Amino acid sequence: MDDNQRRSYWRANTALIRNLLIVWGLVSLVFSILLVQPLNGIRFFGVPFGFWMAQQGSIIIFVILIFIYAFQMDKIDRKYNKK
Repeated sequence: MDDNQRRSYWRANTALIRNLLIVWGLVSLVFSILLVQPLNGIRFFGVPFGFWMAQQGSIIIFVILIFIYAFQMDKIDRKYNKK
């Protein structure tokens, strides 16, 4: 792998990490803390949605993001012949 491919691989890797961290930050900070009062007006599985996001939703989203990261990194690895 030449230097240009290495840079492209690292750029794709960091872009993926950045985007997933933005989603995680939005879910865990914005939806679970900052917008909890307005979201509590929505009922979800019988509980206020803001409460559910703070207790369950952010954890579920985090686990989903882990799987997305693994799947996307596998695609990036195959694209740059890392495996």
